[in-house]
Amino acid sequence: MKAKLLGIAAMMFFLLIATQGLAEQSEVYIIKVADAISPGTADFIKNSIKTAEEKAATVIIIELDTPGGLAESMRLIVQNILSSKVPVVVFVSPSGARAASAGVMITMAADVAAMAPGTNIGAAHPVGAGGKDIDGAMSEKIINDMVAQAKSVAEQRGRNAQWVEAAIRESVSVTETEALKENIIDLIARDTDDLIKQLNGRVLKDKGVLNLANAKKVVLEETLRTKILKTISNPNIAYILMMIGLAGLYFELSHPGAIFPGVIGGIALILAFFAMQTLPVNYAGILLILLAIIFFIMEMKITSYGLLSVAGMVSLVLGSLMLFEGSTPDMKLSLHVLLPTVILISGFFVAIASLVFRAQISKPTTGSMGLVGEIGVVKKALKPEGKVFVHGELWKARAKEPLDENVKVRVVKVVNLILEVESVDEGVIA
Repeated sequence: MKAKLLGIAAMMFFLLIATQGLAEQSEVYIIKVADAISPGTADFIKNSIKTAEEKAATVIIIELDTPGGLAESMRLIVQNILSSKVPVVVFVSPSGARAASAGVMITMAADVAAMAPGTNIGAAHPVGAGGKDIDGAMSEKIINDMVAQAKSVAEQRGRNAQWVEAAIRESVSVTETEALKENIIDLIARDTDDLIKQLNGRVLKDKGVLNLANAKKVVLEETLRTKILKTISNPNIAYILMMIGLAGLYFELSHPGAIFPGVIGGIALILAFFAMQTLPVNYAGILLILLAIIFFIMEMKITSYGLLSVAGMVSLVLGSLMLFEGSTPDMKLSLHVLLPTVILISGFFVAIASLVFRAQISKPTTGSMGLVGEIGVVKKALKPEGKVFVHGELWKARAKEPLDENVKVRVVKVVNLILEVESVDEGVIA
């Protein structure tokens, strides 16, 4: 009996240990960022960190390979990493990958920074849109701002703040072995499995000990929303989409029933507003652009001798310049995009308005009203009614005075499909 009780107790003990082990199995969330840093990337990392927090993950690993990207997006990513309740590990991988420019600051912000063999980090000197250098006082202002932020983050994480400053000011870049030696990163790992093995038991400031024994890996994929946002979230692309959208809707309103321009315009406008949710938009710029559209529409209704079109073009230019209020050049419209777009769109609006205005004031050429003023010939004497041949057709007609056959007449009015005519001269056509 005692042996039986001891056997039951042993089974319960091992069952309890096994159950506890399953309950405490840690989860490692993994996301891959192998692209330029953009608002779409920032949104993806933000949502991934939020998911990891909600699921109580032990750690989240960002596998990073980037040439850099938008400074504003980088700042948002750094803020999300620093405020994350779940430990964040940035792993520059696989071999051959790099963490350049904005990638440097993202790596510095991680709780644990790691690199794979054959990778590099650095070259964080800021550049403007299109990779061009920023000149003058603006360059110094942007560099000093980035240096201050980077040094603050590096000091908070206990990393080499002097090297980060050199990476920004002098575009210094180093390999993974040099980065480990210079206290830029915390460890070197062959792959993700090796990284998890090295992280196991590591003590993190304010976040405790990482228990990653038999950890379960969960890979978070980009959603369709993120993929679309990454494609269109460049300020220049968002602006072009908005202009296409407004032009399409304008054409549809001025020529009802065209359908295709309205459909394309609606889709483009929705995509533009979707992209702008992650961009620093100045709503005064949007209002000025909408005001420009109103001026162009009014040009079709009011004889302003071009003044409303000029006002529309001025509003369009001012609104475009004010549309994005980012503090760095990469979050503002490029003049190489702005000027051609404004010229093309303004020309389009003015051309459509001119066509509509001409159509309104021109003499009708079709239907019954198109017959007024036409010259015809009497085919059956008008006494006072008869038949006349006008515009290639035989019409019933009447005149105030009798007219013989073959007399030339002019159409004065059309009433209930009966032409009222008058004699052009007293001559007779033989």
